Amino acid sequence: MLNSVKSVVLLGALTGVLLFLGRHFGGNAGLVIAFILSLVMNVGSYWFSDKIVLSMYGAREITPDLLGQPRLREVHEIIEALARRAGIPTPRLYIIEDPSPNAFATGRNPSHAAVAVTTGILDLMTPEELSGVLGHELTHVLHRDTLISTISASIAGAITMLANMAQWALIFGGREREEREGGGIGDFMMLFLAPVASFLIQMAISRSREFMADEGGAKLCGNPLFLAHALDKLEHGVAEIPMNAEPATAHMFILEPFKGQGILSLFSTHPPTAERIRRLEKMAGTQILPVRHAF
Repeated sequence: MLNSVKSVVLLGALTGVLLFLGRHFGGNAGLVIAFILSLVMNVGSYWFSDKIVLSMYGAREITPDLLGQPRLREVHEIIEALARRAGIPTPRLYIIEDPSPNAFATGRNPSHAAVAVTTGILDLMTPEELSGVLGHELTHVLHRDTLISTISASIAGAITMLANMAQWALIFGGREREEREGGGIGDFMMLFLAPVASFLIQMAISRSREFMADEGGAKLCGNPLFLAHALDKLEHGVAEIPMNAEPATAHMFILEPFKGQGILSLFSTHPPTAERIRRLEKMAGTQILPVRHAF
């Protein structure tokens, strides 16, 4: 519940930045133009997100003829059981030939969803841990997080477009600020800070959705420690074998392929793994035991 409220508040803050910047520099017309342009680009991405990202990583659908392979049959049975428990259609399941352990969900709604897993995660996880990972991804589907990401990206994109338009207008004298002492410097500072603020808010929204997916995944799989153990293994696995992933798609994976420390964590699409594990341990009312890693 808290993370849901947080997402709403952050989306409201992002909208507030857009409205303020739009009215300050472009008036209502500039605001509407920037938002429409950004929305068109992001809606296209939202509608075709599954095809785009699956193609990007060379994902291959696990069709009935591949279910003779024990590991693929096992993961297919797990996701079928979880989907029944969640009350949604079973998503299409894809395999990515990559030794780095990871997984992601995509698709515009539960009826048009897909879940992709790497060969690395299948080699690393026990069936219980895999159920935690797949439960996490199905929760993203249930919460329509692809839509939330599209909304936040559209607003953030509109802010960046407005800032760029206003910047060129100021440079070439398209906006007079002589009546406001120091207005020129203040405007340039605003043009720099507004896109940065919108990006930070967008990343915060993504992190809050990850916490929600962890909670939902833990409930779906039936034991929070299944997912906690999986995240612990994934943290070490990704560090040992990083994935050659596109930064624009990093937010989709269960664990971000690119790690940031200190102030860089503000720009991360995922919360710290240790904090995610701590919250899952709290749900289970116990402490996670050390896990032997396969690397």
